Amino acid sequence: MIDHGKKNVLGVRVNAVDYEATVEQIVSAARDRLPLSVSALAVHGVMTGVLDAEHRHRLNSFDLIVPDGQPVRWALNLLHRTRLPDRVYGPNLMLKVSERAEAEGLPIFLYGSTGEVLAALRENLSKRFPGLKVAGARPSLFRQMTPAERDEVAAEIRESGAALTFVALGCPRQEVFAYEMRDRIGMPLLAVGAAFPFHAGKLPQAPGFMQKRGLEWLYRLTSEPRRLWRRYLVLNPLYLTLLFCQLIRLRTADPDRTPVPAGELLYG
Repeated sequence: MIDHGKKNVLGVRVNAVDYEATVEQIVSAARDRLPLSVSALAVHGVMTGVLDAEHRHRLNSFDLIVPDGQPVRWALNLLHRTRLPDRVYGPNLMLKVSERAEAEGLPIFLYGSTGEVLAALRENLSKRFPGLKVAGARPSLFRQMTPAERDEVAAEIRESGAALTFVALGCPRQEVFAYEMRDRIGMPLLAVGAAFPFHAGKLPQAPGFMQKRGLEWLYRLTSEPRRLWRRYLVLNPLYLTLLFCQLIRLRTADPDRTPVPAGELLYG
């Protein structure tokens, strides 16, 4: 088990952890019915915090920000000598947590994506983990919620009997949701992004050799160029430039110098 605590990556505090340590913290909080905000961030997720100081405050308030992308793991190893042997990939984390939840009788809730994806996801999870109880599922509204809708969603998840919730609203909306709903829902909230359509069989994953070499972005870019070109062709080079500046101590962002968000965004 590896847990070196939080480390500064471009002003975002990322936990230098492995799967084992991450799953243990999540399951422990779920077992004790304690709130816990968790997100698996790749380069794009880190850069949403770099470019938006209020959002950086949200990310730095999370209990766990794990290195979803290989370039984020490389940054931890390069800047802080953490020697992490692997990333903590959101889709794999979802499966590992689901396996433990099945073993320990911890019901889960699925929040986000579409009704079609959720139906296929529930079916596939039941085949893979026959003893896993899905206490409930609710698709995204694909818009901002009203305060009344926010309270309705929080109550539905709390009263479902779930011990933890997987959230898939896309980055950075899912992180906003987990930040704003952490204490209202009072259980682990795991922002896992594309894990829902991946495990539902609706979106193909990059081949393993590309994932290991940090080339998953290239696979996704060729699959969805119109939607993802800016994310990868603009943000990736900027990430590498800022990383080099932090490495040579030309620029080191202070994670503590962030403004508290002025209000709630209520993404749902």
